[in-house]
Amino acid sequence: MHRFIVVGGGAGGLELATRLGDRYGSKKNGGARALVTLVDRYPTHIWKPLLHEVAAGSMDPFTQELEYAAQARWHGFEFQQGELAGLDRKVKRITLAPVRDDDGAELLPQRELEYDTLVIAIGSTTHFFGVQGAPEHSIALDTVQQAERFRKRLIAACMRAEHQVHERVESGDGMSPEKEPRIQVAIVGGGATGVELSAELRNTAQVLSAYGLHKLDPRHDVGIVLIEAGPRILPALTERVSSATAELLTKLGVKLMVGETVAEVSPGVVRTASGKTVRADLTVWAAGIKAPPVLTKLDGLTVNRLGQLQVRRTLQTENDDDIFALGDCAGCPWPGNERNVPPRAQAAHQQASFLLKSLVNRMEGRPLPEFTYRDFGSLVSLGHFSAVGNLMGGLIGGSMLIEGLFARFMYMSLYRLHIAALHGYPRMMLDTFAHWLRRTTLPRVKLH
Repeated sequence: MHRFIVVGGGAGGLELATRLGDRYGSKKNGGARALVTLVDRYPTHIWKPLLHEVAAGSMDPFTQELEYAAQARWHGFEFQQGELAGLDRKVKRITLAPVRDDDGAELLPQRELEYDTLVIAIGSTTHFFGVQGAPEHSIALDTVQQAERFRKRLIAACMRAEHQVHERVESGDGMSPEKEPRIQVAIVGGGATGVELSAELRNTAQVLSAYGLHKLDPRHDVGIVLIEAGPRILPALTERVSSATAELLTKLGVKLMVGETVAEVSPGVVRTASGKTVRADLTVWAAGIKAPPVLTKLDGLTVNRLGQLQVRRTLQTENDDDIFALGDCAGCPWPGNERNVPPRAQAAHQQASFLLKSLVNRMEGRPLPEFTYRDFGSLVSLGHFSAVGNLMGGLIGGSMLIEGLFARFMYMSLYRLHIAALHGYPRMMLDTFAHWLRRTTLPRVKLH
């Protein structure tokens, strides 16, 4: 049987493996006609655009995570846990690094898997741009573990600040003149992740206060500073969307620092290139992404200046017709534009759907089509407060700014469409109803 290997269980990779398994690996369709294998370094999947909600505590990751092994069982493919470590194109074989537990003990040894068609969809990682102290003293939001680490540190910081306030009141120390926030969170990067996290944190501060985890003023005692190197936040979106978002964040009490490049991150302090110093009890780094370093070591595959695998419009790598790439790790041409297809979830979704058709053609000996990216616009969530974005396409005849309840509904629909791609629409509707029921019986923020 033809052997498909999809490396990377993100939005695009998991959708592709699921649909390939349904078509070729499922016994429901007259028996397995191909071996489909999904590889990922983690055992569970979560939609990456939701990680800012995990960090703010407004979403419990354990209710939204999907077990790769269970998805494989339901949809006719196999799952292998491990991180891509090497590639031998001559014999068509990939190498997976050993899997270790939290204590460093080996769970699975180094393994080799053979393929006929390989799809690389390993996404991206945080780019610290060589800033001194950034990797050591700030928290990125690449994984659930990092998001959970930030959430726990935020709750701990609130509880410590509350205790310090209580001690100062009892000792008779003057409290009233102080205008500085008792806790300050610095978010480096004014892109979608930084903006969405800043809004969610304002909601988190209010909920933690309502549940008695602290008695601080959630607006004045919990400060949020958003630092952006460019002249405006959301530089990848239109100026209208950026301005509308900046106005909404200012109303929420988020301090915006634009045109400030971070030069150093130290414990409790962020310093900018212009000489400004920002106090930071917690620092989140959301300033940019880069392709995983392993891509530069894959048996001579061409990478671009961003470290992405350079692919043709068929999504085949430039060096090897049997290797495809999609999502953030792929440098895919965008005809009519100076830049490549942007690293967005909608791009990965479109490429996964396109590759399913391409691989069917490949199995049946037909020529491969060329991928054309369709930009449907961008949406940015501001928590339960609002959402803002722009819609694009022939239906509306250009670009249209949207915000408020309608934008919030559209943003939530993106995740539901991802669930539908993995499970089908009936199960997606049941999952939506179950999620609503859970929300009616649980706190709006994870408290422990």
